Amino acid sequence: MELPKGNAGVSGDEQEPSSSRRGNKKYHRHTSEQIQRLEELFKECAHPDDNQRQQLSRELGLEPRQIKFWFQNKRTQTKAQNERADNTVLRVNNERIQCENFAFREALKNVICPTCGGPPFGEEERQLCLQKLQLENAQLREEHDKVASLLSKYIGKPISHIDSLASAAGSSFDFSSGSSMNQGMGSPPLSLNPTNPAVANNAALAYQLKEIPEMEKTHMADTAASAIEELLKSFEIKEPLWIKSPGDGRYLLNRDSYDKIFPRPNHFKSSSARVESSKDSGVVSISAEHLVDIFLDSSKWEDLFPTIITNAKTIQVLESGMVGNQSGRLQLMYEQMHILSPLVLSRDFYFLRHCQQIEIGTWVIVDVSYDFPKETSACQTRSWRLPSGCMIKDMHNGCSKVTWIEHVEVDDKTQTHRLYRDLICSNVAYGAERWIVTLQRMCERFDYSMDEVAPSCEFGGVITTPQGRRSTMKLSHRMVKNFCGMLSMAGKLDFPQLSEVHNSGVRVSVRKNTEPGQPNGMVVSVATSLWLPLPSQNVFNFFRDEETRLQWDVLCNGNPVHEVTRISTGTHPGNCISIIRPFIPTENNMVMLQESYIDSLGALVIYAPVDIPALNIAVCGEDSSKIPILPSGFVISGDGHPETGPAASNGRSGGSLLTVAFQILVSSPTSSKQLNMESVATVNTLISSTVQKIKAALNCSGLD
Repeated sequence: MELPKGNAGVSGDEQEPSSSRRGNKKYHRHTSEQIQRLEELFKECAHPDDNQRQQLSRELGLEPRQIKFWFQNKRTQTKAQNERADNTVLRVNNERIQCENFAFREALKNVICPTCGGPPFGEEERQLCLQKLQLENAQLREEHDKVASLLSKYIGKPISHIDSLASAAGSSFDFSSGSSMNQGMGSPPLSLNPTNPAVANNAALAYQLKEIPEMEKTHMADTAASAIEELLKSFEIKEPLWIKSPGDGRYLLNRDSYDKIFPRPNHFKSSSARVESSKDSGVVSISAEHLVDIFLDSSKWEDLFPTIITNAKTIQVLESGMVGNQSGRLQLMYEQMHILSPLVLSRDFYFLRHCQQIEIGTWVIVDVSYDFPKETSACQTRSWRLPSGCMIKDMHNGCSKVTWIEHVEVDDKTQTHRLYRDLICSNVAYGAERWIVTLQRMCERFDYSMDEVAPSCEFGGVITTPQGRRSTMKLSHRMVKNFCGMLSMAGKLDFPQLSEVHNSGVRVSVRKNTEPGQPNGMVVSVATSLWLPLPSQNVFNFFRDEETRLQWDVLCNGNPVHEVTRISTGTHPGNCISIIRPFIPTENNMVMLQESYIDSLGALVIYAPVDIPALNIAVCGEDSSKIPILPSGFVISGDGHPETGPAASNGRSGGSLLTVAFQILVSSPTSSKQLNMESVATVNTLISSTVQKIKAALNCSGLD
C-alpha cells in the first residue's frame, strides 16, 4: 500500500474504512475544483441537509458519505482555529491587565491626600471620621425635630406632613439657611432663606480689582471699537437684518442675515441657550447731552431704571473721553437686572460701555460683555450681552429721539418658572421696548417733579410748595427702588407646589436690616405670583380703586380709605403718588404713601406705611433720605400670550401675571430662630389670605 505524501488534495483529513480488511484505511484525494466548490458551499451553509449533499454528490462525482465527512472535518478544523485566535486575544488582554494591576498596586503604595498632601487615612482615622459624621447627623436631626415641632404648632399640621413636603420637594430641611412649610389645603408652599443683604451684595459684586494691565486695556478698547462699529451697522441696515413681526409690530433680528454679516461663535454651548434681540425707538423729554451724562454715571443710570436695574457699578474708567461731550469715554461696568417676580432670574453683566459722538447732536452708546475679572466666580453668569445700546439724537427742543437695540445671549429657560417662561422667552421681558417705555415714563415723571406750577386742588392743601412735592416724589422713588430691589429675593429656596399652572409657591426671605432709609431690625419678605384671566388694565384699576381696597388690604380693617392728596407723575391718571389714610383705630398717626403707574408693558402699585411726623419732613420740602420706609405692593404684566384666541398649550390664553409682595418688620430678640418661624407663619397666612381675597373680588376663585 502506497502512503500519500502530505495531505494536499485529501478531503480535510477524510478517511474511509476499507471493505477488504478491518483497520486498513483508504485515503481519498479531492481535486482542487472539488475543494473550491465545497469551500464555497461551506461559507454559505456549514450544515448541508440530505438534499444538498445529494446535489453535491452528483455535481462533484463524490459519494454523499464523503461529502458528509468533509463537512464534519471542516467544522472541527474551523472551530479549532477560532479557539486558537480567541486564546491569543485573551492571553494578550490578560497580560495587559496584569501589568495595569501591578502599576495600581505600586501607585497605592505612594498615594497621598489631594487636600493636604499627607498620607491617606487608615482604618482607624476612617472610623473616627465616621463617628464624627454620625454625631453631627444626630445633632442636626435633633435640631430638625425641634423646628419641625415649632412649625407644626403654628401651621396646624402634624410633623409627618411637614416631612412629606420636604421629601416631595427632593430636599431635606435646613433651618440654618432656610425652611419650607405649607398652610391649608391648596395654599402654596413656603420657602425661607434668611440672608444678609450686605453679604449677598458683596458676593454678587466681586469687582474689587487690581490695576488692569495695559495689554488688557488695549484689548478692551479693541473690543469696544468693534462693538460700536457693529452697532452702527445694525442701526443703518434695516431689511433683511431687521424683520417686523406681523403679530405685534416689533422689530426682531433676522438670525441668518446677522450671522452672515457678523459671524461669531455662540458664547454658551448648551442646547437650552437662546439669543434675544429687539429694536425700538421713541422720543423722550430730555436733552441728548443730559441723557448721555446719566447713562455714563452708574448711580444715575440705576436711578433712571429702578424697575429694571437693581444694582449698577462703574468698576473702572478706562478712557475719560473729550471734555464737554463725553465722546470716546470707555468704562468697565457691572449691572444686575431683574423684573416682575422672584420667579424670574436676575441677569448679571460685566460689560464695557463706550460712548462716541458720531456727529453734532448725535451720540451712540454701546454695551458689550467682557470676560473680566476672570479670577472671580461672579462673572460666571447665564447672560452675555452682544453689542447692544442706543443712538441718542438731540431734537433741539429739549427732547431727544432714542433708538435702542438689545441683543443678548442667555441660558435661563430651564431655570425660569413656567408662569413667566413664555413672557421671558418672547423678547419682550428684557427687550428694547421695555427700556424705551421705562425711559419715557421716568423722563415724564422728572418733568412733573420740576414743574413749578401745579393745581392746588391736586395736593388737597397738604403739599403747598414745589420743594415739598419734589421731596415727596424722591421719597416715593426710593420706595419703588427698595421694593424692586427686594423682589429678586436672592438666595431663595423653592418648593414648587404640585400644580403650577396658575400659581407659584410662596417665597420668603428673612434679613437683618441695617441699611439707611429702612427700619432697623429683622425684616420678613414674602412674595407669590399667579395668573389671572383678566387684562392688566382691569387688574390695575382694581388695585387703584379706593372703594375696592377694603376687599384686599388688611390695614383697612374692612373700612373704606381716604385719599388725602395726590401728585401726578404722568399724563395717565393712574400714574401718580397718593397719600392715603386707612381706618386703623389704634394708629392715628400713620398714613400710606403709594405710587402707581401703568404703561404698555404692565403696571405697578407700591405702598408703605409712614408715620405722619416723618412724612411731614418730606411734605415741608426737607431732606427725606433718612425717613425709614418698608414697601409692599403688586406688579402686573401681560403673560406673553395673545389677548384673544385659543388657549395656549399650558391651558392659558391671554391674561395677566400678578406678583404680590409684602415686607414686615418684626422685633428681634436675642434668639431669632423662633421669631423667624413665627413671623414666617404670620406672613404666609397674610399673603395666602390676601391672594384668596383678590381672587374672590375678581371672580377668579376657581383658579386654585
